[in-house]
Amino acid sequence: MGINSFPHPAAVQDYITAHEIERRSRLLPANRVKTVFRYGAIAGSRIQTYASLARGMDEARQLIADHEQWGRSFPSGLVILAEELTGGKGRFRRAWHAPVGGIWLTMVFVNNLLPEISRLLPLAAGVACCETAQQFGVPARVKWVNDVHVQGRKVAGILMETLYGSRSGEEYILIGAGLNVNNANFPPELDRLAGSMAGLCGHSLDLGLVATDLLAKFCWNIGLLYLQEELQLAEPDNALPEKEQFLLNRWRALSDSSGRRVMFGYDVQQSPQYEAEVLGLEEDGGLRLRLLEDDVVVTEYGGEIVYLD
Repeated sequence: MGINSFPHPAAVQDYITAHEIERRSRLLPANRVKTVFRYGAIAGSRIQTYASLARGMDEARQLIADHEQWGRSFPSGLVILAEELTGGKGRFRRAWHAPVGGIWLTMVFVNNLLPEISRLLPLAAGVACCETAQQFGVPARVKWVNDVHVQGRKVAGILMETLYGSRSGEEYILIGAGLNVNNANFPPELDRLAGSMAGLCGHSLDLGLVATDLLAKFCWNIGLLYLQEELQLAEPDNALPEKEQFLLNRWRALSDSSGRRVMFGYDVQQSPQYEAEVLGLEEDGGLRLRLLEDDVVVTEYGGEIVYLD
């Protein structure tokens, strides 16, 4: 892609105006669509670009430490984009292959959402990545919580980390998202587990355009969280009607987890815990499961699943 091809914040907003508002207006009234994008405009409002980084998360932590030391407010929604990551890590420090040809993004979100809303951020990130893959012709689905895959081949992965400001006490949520776009050559241990958007749709893609679309999708889905908070605060004593659970409904529509037979574990590769059937997604983002051993129904809020069927 080259650093000069990375999107600028103004280009993301232009893309939203030219494409996303019309797309979203097919689902929601135009005035509500504009409200959502106004809420979500923090996502990518600042973008820092690098030819190469060890880890985007480490760079984000250093930026936060600098702002804390200087006593400055951190610009929520700041995005770090790198052409490649040389030391990328996923959950449980698993290696993440992040060469030139993919999109390697870290967003710093200064959390001012209600706790019950901010718990949905992992779902919002997964929806954004899945929507971008589908936008470019890749028949991707979301596996709880937010793995984006095509028939078991992982196309995008998301890692969330939280830290607190040493001086400000602010809660910072780091959202790391990696999309395999034109990077089609994977190391042997990942060759059967990973897939690229280009390989799945049959042609190379404009990385700058894909990155712009992804940031626009982040704007929308983070904006939906603020809209949900607004609606809940307006009716604090009432449960939000299902028709107004916009993000959750979108996740459900994109996911292929419901009804599947799975293995669950907090680190399912190293320490699988039990087999279960996925019953669905709770309103607070938890995964409702029926244990196959004894039919007990449980809800999990952390961990991961592997499909067995």
